[in-house]
Amino acid sequence: MRCPYCRHPDSRVTDSREQDEGQVIRRRRSCLECGRRFTTLEEATLAVIKRSGVTEPFSRLKVVNGVRRACQGRPVDEDDLAQLAQAVEEAIRATGVAEVPSDDVGLAILGPLRDLDEVAYLRFASVYQAFSSIEDFEKAILDLRSEHRLAADPSLSTTRPDDSASSRKDPRR
Repeated sequence: MRCPYCRHPDSRVTDSREQDEGQVIRRRRSCLECGRRFTTLEEATLAVIKRSGVTEPFSRLKVVNGVRRACQGRPVDEDDLAQLAQAVEEAIRATGVAEVPSDDVGLAILGPLRDLDEVAYLRFASVYQAFSSIEDFEKAILDLRSEHRLAADPSLSTTRPDDSASSRKDPRR
């Protein structure tokens, strides 16, 4: 690391600490030439590859702005949007990939948005997934309704007929 004081190209690390839950590393350095100390912050960058092929840094603000349009007129406040953007970033970083396609960002938004507000989810999904007919909306609504039924009564989950029969079989066979 180049010294900001004397521009010497080498320095020694004297201390390293993590910040922001390990997303940033703060290093205290000492110049080998002039002996002065300085601090550097190292952050792993996360890039988004757009459909056009252009790569740009991931931005929570862009996630919030995109979701804010879908939440317009809905009972969703700024804190909810900030938490959603953080959850999206954490999910993408958890993949361990430095560059993610923009489609993956959209997919990462859909789950938390569905949990936050279903109407906003349908609005966002209709644009993101390019709904082209009423049938697309109907299918999305039916999927949401089936999720509600499963959440209300877990016994409705689909099981194969063989599963229940096999549990009644004589274990000695």
